[in-house]
Amino acid sequence: MLIAADKFKGSLTAVEVAGHVTAGLRRVVPGLDVAAVPVADGGDGTTAAAIAAGFTRHEARVTGPTGEPVTATFALRGDGTAVVEMAEASGLQHLPKGVFAPLTATTYGTGELLLAALDAGATSIVFGVGGSATTDGGAGMLAALGARFLDANGEPVAPGGGPLRELATADLSGLDPRLAGTEIVLASDVDNPLTGPKGAPAVYGPQKGASEADVATLDAALAHYAEVLERAVGAKAAEHALAPGAGAAGGIGYGALVGLDATFRPGIDVMLDVLGFAPALARATFVITGEGSLDEQTLHGKAPAGVAAAARAAGIDVVAVCGRLQLSREALAASGIRRAYALTDLESDPARCMAEAGPLLERAAESLARDFLV
Repeated sequence: MLIAADKFKGSLTAVEVAGHVTAGLRRVVPGLDVAAVPVADGGDGTTAAAIAAGFTRHEARVTGPTGEPVTATFALRGDGTAVVEMAEASGLQHLPKGVFAPLTATTYGTGELLLAALDAGATSIVFGVGGSATTDGGAGMLAALGARFLDANGEPVAPGGGPLRELATADLSGLDPRLAGTEIVLASDVDNPLTGPKGAPAVYGPQKGASEADVATLDAALAHYAEVLERAVGAKAAEHALAPGAGAAGGIGYGALVGLDATFRPGIDVMLDVLGFAPALARATFVITGEGSLDEQTLHGKAPAGVAAAARAAGIDVVAVCGRLQLSREALAASGIRRAYALTDLESDPARCMAEAGPLLERAAESLARDFLV
């Protein structure tokens, strides 16, 4: 039995999900052989999944999205592979509760976190992006790594996406030279371009507190930013603005593509490779995946869909556990998941579901075991 589930956001980490599922299964089938590979898709929880897979935990004190210092974690393996999650430095969780900063939130701390990984010996970086509080096109990140973004007076532009409308010149020649010899993989489940109707401000700005006017300001500012970068580094800047993943995490994907020469790959594909999923799958005869909400987003590159696709290709049955289920049986089947067990089937009150997620998940796992293993 292989448990390869993501976190239940707000209630259980991926490691805790695996533990509760294992406990429930073994109540019905004592001594059941269970292996766990906690998974993530590049968004928040990615570093934790890497640490659970044997990477070493490192901490760094960096600049948070609104300028305050925060402690961020990254993961490093002995072969020089690092997992850096931008949400650790620049994520929504670092904003004061209920307070957003759509125009001024910065990714500067993410650049500092990448520097910390380089200082620790990283030669290859899986850069997971998602859960950001920012829409600055990665300008803050690049500035922390040595780039210069100046206004017409030759002064550094202020932090955030909004002030990029004042950008006059960009100079990437000062980027840390170690970056040139470092393989960087941009791991994301977002394939949006930088700007436009499907761009970062329009699609993701509102969930970061951006009003309609803010979205318009940010879209224009990022378009201007791309134009200035095109003058600085050539046509690749314009090409990358349209590339899949450029709009990830408020456009930090764009900054990574242009400034760090990153390669974009779907986050779940990268993470399954890094976390050693294939060898674990080769030993399995049955797979359990899951996440907090199984919904339409799940089908577009989220962890359970990636796990199910890999297991189906190997001819192995997959079932899922989740907090809530918002997919039809047909949609589940099409994704390769035979059945899903939702906590809301056991407890209809969402607040109690979150508070009692662990015990409820064990009960769901007992039902799963009775249905499939006895």
